Amino acid sequence: MFLRFVLFILVFLVSPIGGADQSVSAQMNMGMASEELPESFKVPMKLFEKGLGPLSRTITTDVVEAQAFFDQGLQLMYAFTPEDAARSFREAQKSDPNCAMCYFGEAWAWGHYLNGPMGPGDLLRAQEAIRVASELADNASGVEKALIDAMEVRYIGRTDRSPDIAEDTLYSEAMAEVYADYPKDLDVGFLYAESIFLLEPRRGYRDIEKPEVRLLHRVLEEVLDQDIRHPGNCHLYIHATESTTQPHKAEACAEYLGNEIPGASHIQHMPSHTWNRVGRWADGVRSNTLAWHSDQKAAIGEGFAIYPSHNLHMLLFAASNDGQGAVAMQAGKDYDELTGTATYEILTKIRFGRFKEILEMSGEPDPNPIFKGFWDFGHGYAHLKTGDMEQARQFLAAVELGAEEASDRAVFRQHSAKDMLAIVGGILKGEILREEGQVSEAIEIFKMAAEIEDQLEYDEPEPLNFAVRDWLGAALIEAGRFSEAEQVYKFALEDHPHNGWSLFGLEKALRNQGKRGPADEALRAFEEAWQRSDVWLNASHF
Repeated sequence: MFLRFVLFILVFLVSPIGGADQSVSAQMNMGMASEELPESFKVPMKLFEKGLGPLSRTITTDVVEAQAFFDQGLQLMYAFTPEDAARSFREAQKSDPNCAMCYFGEAWAWGHYLNGPMGPGDLLRAQEAIRVASELADNASGVEKALIDAMEVRYIGRTDRSPDIAEDTLYSEAMAEVYADYPKDLDVGFLYAESIFLLEPRRGYRDIEKPEVRLLHRVLEEVLDQDIRHPGNCHLYIHATESTTQPHKAEACAEYLGNEIPGASHIQHMPSHTWNRVGRWADGVRSNTLAWHSDQKAAIGEGFAIYPSHNLHMLLFAASNDGQGAVAMQAGKDYDELTGTATYEILTKIRFGRFKEILEMSGEPDPNPIFKGFWDFGHGYAHLKTGDMEQARQFLAAVELGAEEASDRAVFRQHSAKDMLAIVGGILKGEILREEGQVSEAIEIFKMAAEIEDQLEYDEPEPLNFAVRDWLGAALIEAGRFSEAEQVYKFALEDHPHNGWSLFGLEKALRNQGKRGPADEALRAFEEAWQRSDVWLNASHF
């Protein structure tokens, strides 16, 4: 909605009077009235002078503008912006009504993809578009005809817009044949890989030895070996590797990806899915800062705003792990202004110890049980750290009651309210116990919270910008259980490589055991990880 609003305002300002009415009449395309299309189609799609990259696929057309709009649509598809891609493909059709690939592009754009299903009306639009593409295919090239035939398999005969494994498998098999005939075609490689990916939920691709995962990786690696900078294939490869035990496999192409469509915020952001997994936190901050800039540039027609709240979430997560408190807290504030919650403004302030600022925040908690629980946790923790134990206990009671009463349908992303509130409630309860001198009891509470945290589904990023083990390790050090603390921090560093919080704790745990060499090594790693930080640490949490 944010992007649609920005584009509407932009075109309203630059279009001549009457342009909107002309665009409505122009959308009587393929027998479908404009009111059946998404609202954005009421505004003519323009060719963007800034924000696009060099990617082009020569298609069968003699019309320069049709080629340009097709290339724009292609880039937007690789940036996961299918609605605007469909708008671009429609403009290409207007420029050259005989361009079969311009209709193919639109059919592709209406289909489900990794980030979303088909919406109402999308199936009929896709079927009509591929029908026209097929009728025009006599003048198309061999590979174009093959792609159109495969896309017909995807849609013709389908009666429901919901994903259908049988039909999607037939489409993937058809794309396998196209790829076998055209293995050097990078876009064919993308379409084949995408068809494999769509047969299983994206987060199901963790087992790197699973045959489907190995096939997906093989196809993407074959294509990226030909051109490591191809934005579509690198985009898929990052998603295909990030949840596996080998996320580093995508580092090579991620180095280039952010610059390939420099105004598409999602493309700029995507390398951070790899950077966060391998612990390149500063690179994650940079990727998402550029993405957020493009989200804002959309207002002046120089960028494409794609999932801006996700970009901010990834930014605050990376900055939190990199010790960049000012960046993290500003991103948290921007996230909350964009989404209408106070969630990440509070959680980033917890991470960086800005407790008085939390208590000075005005407004009421979001009624969503998870967001309210985070609000209660944050205020309870802030009261605890500013010396008001009674208020801390009252807010803990509110968090625990929220977890108890939460419906199973109360989720944040795919995480249940019960799990999320058990984690933050465990942190608050453990800290209350520790402040009361009951360190052993606190350790057991932290352990239980960490076990729940370990069982959360893989997410990108994780919902919390801190980990329970930073509290558990600190409590173990306080209890003199240094060997246990060492193991806790080592596990935390496997989960979040190179994060300074855990490296700081690890150095203390090793030093207290008299392990001078390993402690010196941990200190050097901490100093390297913390070189951009704006906070001084005395423990692995505030």
